[in-house]
Amino acid sequence: MKKAFITGATGFVGANLTRLLTSENYFVSALVRPNSNINNLKNIQNLEIIPGDLNDSNLWEKIKGCQYLFHVAAHYSLWQRDKELLYQNNVLGTRNILAAAKKAGVERIVYTSSVAAIGVGKNPVDETHQSPIEELVGDYKKSKYLAEQEAIQAAKSGQDIVIVNPSTPIGPWDIKPTPTGGDIIVRFLKRQMPAYINTGLNLIDVRDVAWGHLLALQKGKSGERYILGNQNLSLKQILDRLATISNIPAPKNAIPAWIPFSVAWIDEKILAPLGKTPSVPLDGVRMAKHPMYYNPGKAIRELGLPQTPIDIALKDAVDWFISNGYIN
Repeated sequence: MKKAFITGATGFVGANLTRLLTSENYFVSALVRPNSNINNLKNIQNLEIIPGDLNDSNLWEKIKGCQYLFHVAAHYSLWQRDKELLYQNNVLGTRNILAAAKKAGVERIVYTSSVAAIGVGKNPVDETHQSPIEELVGDYKKSKYLAEQEAIQAAKSGQDIVIVNPSTPIGPWDIKPTPTGGDIIVRFLKRQMPAYINTGLNLIDVRDVAWGHLLALQKGKSGERYILGNQNLSLKQILDRLATISNIPAPKNAIPAWIPFSVAWIDEKILAPLGKTPSVPLDGVRMAKHPMYYNPGKAIRELGLPQTPIDIALKDAVDWFISNGYIN
């Protein structure tokens, strides 16, 4: 069997990718931190769990013997309190595992970046676009940009590395749930979205994202990046589709961005230091000022990226959250 090493297997994209790889006759070694929730990895055949961390000094010994590396792990948080963790895990962790993979003799690497590293433009942007780092909103986006630069430099130095940039995945196994995808769905199902702001996202079925990783391994060009996305939808369109799926009424009124911005500012700057758990991240509201629309044409043409209808992904996400107890 082909042997693949994966980081981030307990997370949303990683769990779906692990299932795909094992179903496609790969033996998977998954790096898992000792305190991680491994519910997403239960009952998967041809899977070995390797205890460890991205910053382990002996990481190369754990990777040795694997032909391929999928570096999916990242710290995904929009909270300003997590700034140091974002750079430690996303930037330094990427640097360390790429060096370990080189030492272990890994043949090919797929690095999971994000459209967050690319930034936004007036129209749906493609892989040729790059917002200056100072224009990327928040430390999560900045850390993903800097981590992607680690992958680009390693590829220029001779490592075989393909970069994939998922947009907003939705679907099953969103255990956390993700701030820009699953959290919107959960909040809607809990009737916690009485209004919406005028923004938008590019959505893609998470299982298509998993296929995008495998297709990148098989067909991608080293040193290049591929946007793994599907459909650009306004937040209002997303909520209307969720209403049709769930029979829960969609909010009818838009509110100006300054209202949630004010709530988020009070939450993070005043109440959080006093011990209150903030409800809305300030950087999340800042991001929503600009629609996050992307053009996945390159991945469709060159990799054969699947384009599962978004309504299927939304329905499967709703069903998964309900069946796993996220909704009372």
